[in-house]
Amino acid sequence: MPSDFTVIRDTTPAAAIPKGAVVAMGNFDGVHLGHRAVIEAALQMGRAHGKPALAVTFEPHPRSFFSPNSPQFRLTSETNKLRLLAGTGLAGAVVMTFDKTRAGTPAQDFIHHDLIERLGVSGIAVGYDFHFGKGRVGSPSLLVAEAPRLGIEVDVQAHVDVEERPVSSSAIRMALAEGQIADATAMLGGPWFVTGEVIHGDKRGRDLGYPTANIQLDKTCGLKHGIYAVRVGRGAERLDGVASFGRRPTFDNGAPLLEVFLFDFKDELYGATLDVAFIAFIRDELKFDGVEALVRQMDGDTSRARAALSAAPDAFPKLGVIG
Repeated sequence: MPSDFTVIRDTTPAAAIPKGAVVAMGNFDGVHLGHRAVIEAALQMGRAHGKPALAVTFEPHPRSFFSPNSPQFRLTSETNKLRLLAGTGLAGAVVMTFDKTRAGTPAQDFIHHDLIERLGVSGIAVGYDFHFGKGRVGSPSLLVAEAPRLGIEVDVQAHVDVEERPVSSSAIRMALAEGQIADATAMLGGPWFVTGEVIHGDKRGRDLGYPTANIQLDKTCGLKHGIYAVRVGRGAERLDGVASFGRRPTFDNGAPLLEVFLFDFKDELYGATLDVAFIAFIRDELKFDGVEALVRQMDGDTSRARAALSAAPDAFPKLGVIG
C-alpha cells in the first residue's frame, strides 16, 4: 500500500501542490468498478506522462448540498473514500469543498481556475456521465473540446457493466437496501464496509452467550435490516463474525444498531474503531417468541456465517494509508 497518499484541500498552499499531475475526477462514492476504470485511466496516463495521478473529488457530496433536507445514503464516508482511493495506487486526492461558491462557478471558470491555474493538470480522466459547474453545464464533451487549446489530454471512460447492468452508486445503494450483498460486492469490486467506534450497549448479547461489539451507523444508512456474515478489521488484524443490523424486535424495537459477534474472540473492544465488511446476507431480521428460540436461531446464523466466510477467505476492502 502506498504510505505517501497526500490529501490536498482548498487551504493547501499552491506551492505544496504537485504541478502537471493527471487527475481522475468524480464524486467517487463507494469507489466502485466504474470509478476504478476512471482511476486506472488516470494512472495509465500518468505513467505515460511521467506525472503523478491524483483524484479530484468533492465534499460534502453535491447532492447533500443541493438537497439538505433529503440526506442521501452514502456508501463511504469522506475518510473511507480517501482510504479506498489510497489503495488504488493514486498519489493523492484533491478534496474540493462543495459550497455555494463552487456550486455557482461556471464550468469554464472551474476548468481554467481550479484545474489549469491552481492544479496545473496535464491530463484528465472522467466517466461518461460526470458533470460539473453551475447548472451542471460542464461535461466530458466540453473537456474534450477544450483539451487541444489547453494542451491537456482527456480520457472519457464508458460505463462499466456487471452482468449486463451498468454499475453506479445508486445501483449499489439499491442492492444494499435489498440485502443483495453479492450484487453490491460485484459492482464495488470488493466488500462494502462501514467504520465505527464500539460503544456500550445493554449487555444482553453477553447474557445470551453472544457478546457483541455495538456500532452506531449513520442515520442515513440504507442497509437492509438483517443478519450478515462479516469480516472485521482492527488495524491490520482480521476477525470473522456474524452481525445483526436492525431494531431488535424481540426486545425493544429501538433505533437501528450494528451488533457484531466475533468468533473465537475474548478481548474488550469498547472505544476501539473497527472496519466491518459485509460478506454475505444470512437472513431477514425476525421477531422471536422467546429467548430460547432466538438463541437456537443465532446458533444456526453463526454456522451459516462461518460457512460463508470460509468460502471467501481473502474478502476485505483494499485500503491505503492517508498521509
